[in-house]
Parts: sequence; C-alpha cells; structure tokens
Amino acid sequence: MVIETNSSHRQKFGKLMQSEPNDAEEFSFRLSNASDASSRLSNTTDSNNFQYPSSWEQFSPFSAPSWNQTSPISNSPWTSHISQANNDNYSNTNLIGSLVREEGHIYSLATYGDLLYTGSDSRNIRVWKNQKEFSGFKANSGLVKAIVIAGEIIFTGHQDGKIRLWKVSAKNPSVHKKIGTLPTLKDYIKSSIKPSNYVEVRKNRNSVWIKHFDAISCLALSEDHTLLYSGSWDKTVKVWSISNSKCLESINAHDDAVNSVISGFTGLVFTGSADGTVKVWRRELQGKGTKHIFSHTLLKQECAVTALAIDPSAMMVYCGSSDGLVKFWQRDMLLSNGGMLRGHKLAVLCLATAGNLVFSGSADTRICVWVREAEGEHGCLAVLTGHDGPVKCLAVEEEQGRGGGGRRSERHWILYSGSLDKSVKIWRVSPSHMTQMET
Repeated sequence: MVIETNSSHRQKFGKLMQSEPNDAEEFSFRLSNASDASSRLSNTTDSNNFQYPSSWEQFSPFSAPSWNQTSPISNSPWTSHISQANNDNYSNTNLIGSLVREEGHIYSLATYGDLLYTGSDSRNIRVWKNQKEFSGFKANSGLVKAIVIAGEIIFTGHQDGKIRLWKVSAKNPSVHKKIGTLPTLKDYIKSSIKPSNYVEVRKNRNSVWIKHFDAISCLALSEDHTLLYSGSWDKTVKVWSISNSKCLESINAHDDAVNSVISGFTGLVFTGSADGTVKVWRRELQGKGTKHIFSHTLLKQECAVTALAIDPSAMMVYCGSSDGLVKFWQRDMLLSNGGMLRGHKLAVLCLATAGNLVFSGSADTRICVWVREAEGEHGCLAVLTGHDGPVKCLAVEEEQGRGGGGRRSERHWILYSGSLDKSVKIWRVSPSHMTQMET
C-alpha cells in the first residue's frame, strides 16, 4: 500500500459549515470560526446555504473542502517526515479483532484493566472484555464524546454539555450505576442565585460560569488524578475537583471551540482549538487551591487543531491538525519545535502514545504508527488499514504477558481504534517484528 503524501501547495482553508446534521454529528470537533451556538444547533444550513445531509455516509469527509486541504513544506520552520509506505501486509498481520454493534458511530474509547469502554452517538457506553460485550449503560441524552477513568469513577462527556459520573456496582461488576452529574444540581442552584456568577455566553444570553453551555469535546485528568479538565465548543476549559465534584475554575481558553486538552510535565496543561492555536497553561498553588495561569501560545496556524497527545517519558507533545499533519515539540528547558509528520491525506482526528510509539488516526480511514528514534527523529513503522470511515478515537495498552521486561523494542501493544463506520478494531503492534518504512 502506498501513502499518498500531501502536495507542497496549500489549498486555502475553507470554513466548514457551522451547523450540525440532524442525525449523526459526523465531525465532533470544530474546524473554524465558531458562530452562535444556538444557530448551529437549530439550523441545518451554513452561510452559503449548503444543506446538510442526515448522515456522514452521505456527506463524506473526503469531499468536504476543509478536509481536503494540503500543507506546505517550503518556508516552514518544521522538519517534515513524509511516510512513503509500500507494504500492504501490515493491516492484515496486525488486525486481531473487530467489535461491531450496529447502534451508532464510535466517538470515544477508554481502557481500564481488561475492560474497554466505548461511547457512541446512541448515548450508550458499551463495556467489552476479551473482545466480547460484557455490559453497558446509557445516558438520558447527549452522544458520548469523551470517556476518562479515575480509579473507580468513569467520567463521560456529552453533546448536551454535561459530564456524567458512573461507578461499578460492588455486588455485580457488570452493572454500572450513575452517581452524579457535573455540575451537581445543588451547586448549579446555589450558583444561579448570585448574579455575579453569571457570564455572557453569547449575545443577549448569560449562563452560570460552572456549566458548559455547548457540547463537551474532550476530558482529561491531571497528573495526580485529583482534577478533571473538560473542554467544550463553548471555548472554555473547566477544572473540576474529583474529590467533591465542584467546579474550581472556568478558563476562557480560546477564540473558538476547544477540541483537545491534556496535562503533563508537572503542572502544565495544553489546549488545542479550532482557532488554530495550542496554548500552554501553568497550574499554580494558591492557598489551599490551585489556579491555572496562561503561559504562552505554543502554535498558531490557519487550520484547526484537532487532537493533542503527550509522551511524558520522552517529554514530547504532539498536535494533530485538520490539514493532516502531526507536529511535535520536545521539552528540555523550554518546548522547542521538533518536526512534522506527514502521513495522512485528510484531517488527523486522534492521537495516542505508548512507549516510543505514536499513533495517529485520520479522516482518511488510516492509522499511522510512528516510532520515535534517538534525538527526537521519527519514522513510520506501519500504516493500519481496515476501517471504512474516519478514525475518530484511539486507546492503547501494553499487552499483558508479552514483553515489558526488556528493551523498548520488545514491548508489545494492543491498539483500539474507533471509527465513524460504527466499529472498533483491535490491533497488535509489535515494533520488533516490523520493518521501518522509508521516511
């Protein structure tokens, strides 16, 4: 199989239509210039009177102008690593399973022990064990856009702007009980009493600051698992205390939808947005609490930032964009430009790291497996093919009983990929058995 590389000439970034399809929200991040949230939720046409179809199969991302943009290499400060795979055996040798339940597009994944949690636009969260459906639970509303797990609590972020909390029943491990919603009803009522707690969320409309008024796009945990970060299409990042479920902060992070949030490097938080920026925030202790202070803008570009990932062991930050590129930085004293990975024809929708590997999933239906070599150099190990729709989410864990005790190259990984083709695929990634592709 051959990876088609992007041309050296960038097509002008077209604005993706701002409203949502009525049926399935095929692209769960925003690509450019957010308009009024209420009009986006109520209308089905954009400023050019383009009528949205009712499903992503009809409106393929392959034909959307803003998904087919390319990016220049010339006059760029980034070092480009272009994947030129010519081997089509990787997906066949590495695909070990496929989970399909015809109920909706897959938007989120999370692993915990031997369990895999999957979220879809059906509002169901399915739990899988040993490649078989183990259990499931359902929210009242809002497709499941993000899942993170902190100990015994499962947090799910939804299209309706709510975060729901779940816990496994002590009597029956296959039963998950809802234990709360963020913000809690008590805190919401208490906050709504004081006029000073209201902020303007759009023209002629105010809302209490502790509540997201638009879809939640991403969730992340602090390094010590004491805080939960939620990013939203309402352009804010909210900080929640896991111990008491209180909203501690609301950060007006970006000029457009927040698409990704991650934490790492001892107190830093990274946010990526449809406004084309990656921003860095510093967590500081203030009395008995914490405050997140803006540090600097790591990246500013025309196209949307769609995914972020961090490799704490190598002190690396990765950023996926709607132009199909993955950019990365390495931290020594500061965060310095590392380079640029070119392996996708369309938008990068998700990123994950494991050991010295980086995984990128794209709207082009492919997953690129990158290996980080000495001094921050990267090469493409493999391209995994098998999905029929955009790859929306990734989760990776070390394969138990194999490797882990020797060199990095001897470690084996299980990669889960969720797609808008309504399936989750399971891959075994064994770098020592792969031949690195020319870059």
